[in-house]
Amino acid sequence: MSSEEAAPQADNPVLIVMPGAEARQRTSRLFKRAGFGTATAGTGEEALTAAGVRRPSLVLLELELEDMTGYEACYELRGRLGEDLPVILLSSERTTSADRVAGLMIGADDYLTVPFDPDELLVRARRLLARVSGRSTPPDTPLTARETQVLQLLADGQSQDAIAGELFISAKTVGTHIQRILTKLGVHSRTEAVALAYREALVTRDPSGAP
Repeated sequence: MSSEEAAPQADNPVLIVMPGAEARQRTSRLFKRAGFGTATAGTGEEALTAAGVRRPSLVLLELELEDMTGYEACYELRGRLGEDLPVILLSSERTTSADRVAGLMIGADDYLTVPFDPDELLVRARRLLARVSGRSTPPDTPLTARETQVLQLLADGQSQDAIAGELFISAKTVGTHIQRILTKLGVHSRTEAVALAYREALVTRDPSGAP
């Protein structure tokens, strides 16, 4: 197994799962400079073994692995370690809205395309870790019928302009609804809102919107 010793101050390392050694090392250095301990793995099996030996605080999981897909590895990690383990999927090839939705449906908390901005990755990781340690459930504020419609269309992978056309409202109004949705759900991005919506069954998994 390819792994790095976690920093002494970290009880639970960030597990970085990438097939490329250079990418693993570069990402590991990024998190270590930010004060995190890290462990690394190059395959899905190595990731499962590492997570079993020492529970990670967060997993960065690239989809293009040699022995299994990142979707499969995410599913296995969820089954073994539970739903409270933060998982960020990374991909250089699967970059469409459908790919992101598939990753969120399988259990990931976030999804980034490669190459990614290092600062953005750290911000997303910190937010996930803060959520796990400080808040386990979304605010108990109900969404309106229109907000639920907008959230469903976001979950279906539609853009702001497409949602406006679907609901016969302006793109600006859609933007206002989205901001209200983020505030009510206590999240910071559309991706996080969709992930939470699937976990809490706020939207249907059927793209047609049927029950």
